[in-house]
Amino acid sequence: MTSTDVRTDSAGEPDGRGARRPARRRGCLTAAGLCAAAVVLLLLGTRLSLLPGLGDIFGEETTDRSGPAVLKSIQDMSAYEAASGNFQVVVDLEKDAKFLPDAIRGTRTLYVGAGTVGAFVDLGKVTENGVVVNEDRTTAELRLPHAVLGKPALDPDRSYAVSKQRGILDRFGDFFSDNPGSEQAVNKLAAKHIGAAAKESGLTQRAEKNTTSMLQGLLGSLGFDTVTVRYVDPPA
Repeated sequence: MTSTDVRTDSAGEPDGRGARRPARRRGCLTAAGLCAAAVVLLLLGTRLSLLPGLGDIFGEETTDRSGPAVLKSIQDMSAYEAASGNFQVVVDLEKDAKFLPDAIRGTRTLYVGAGTVGAFVDLGKVTENGVVVNEDRTTAELRLPHAVLGKPALDPDRSYAVSKQRGILDRFGDFFSDNPGSEQAVNKLAAKHIGAAAKESGLTQRAEKNTTSMLQGLLGSLGFDTVTVRYVDPPA
């Protein structure tokens, strides 16, 4: 009795005529099929999200894992905010690269910034001779520093980006970072323009007028017949 050799070679082993190719081809087809299935699921999820009642299947879920707010410092305030203005500005910020067209490298952001600016009278800076009262306590004269403007405070609920154009390189870079510097740049520019508009709006004059009315009403209720409020520059 003679023994017979039985070949156990797999279909992917070479047989001298390139028998490994079918296995490789099947592997490529499997990978291509998985990619196609992923694309189909992505497109299906996008389409289903547009149908009523099916958006929750592929919808996003937001989870707030922020830590508690920590008190860093406390400042005593002696300033009286006598007026406040609401402002809105449209920021058109464009950044170009030298020797490159905008389609390759460059950004242009159209941003609507809305915020408020307050006008204050610092009552804590009144000098010792800033309040003069007569013996009968019926007449008072107050000398206060001029009103000043506070820093512009942007309102995130009313500020938004209208459009943002980016070159190819900038779009590619956005895949690897959220580019917070770009948002910070438009926010700073919006605050700058709002601050400039506040200086020309007459807010400080309105604040001084309102402060005068407040002090005259307050001291009048305490029995003073005549209350004079003057605004002077601080001593050099």
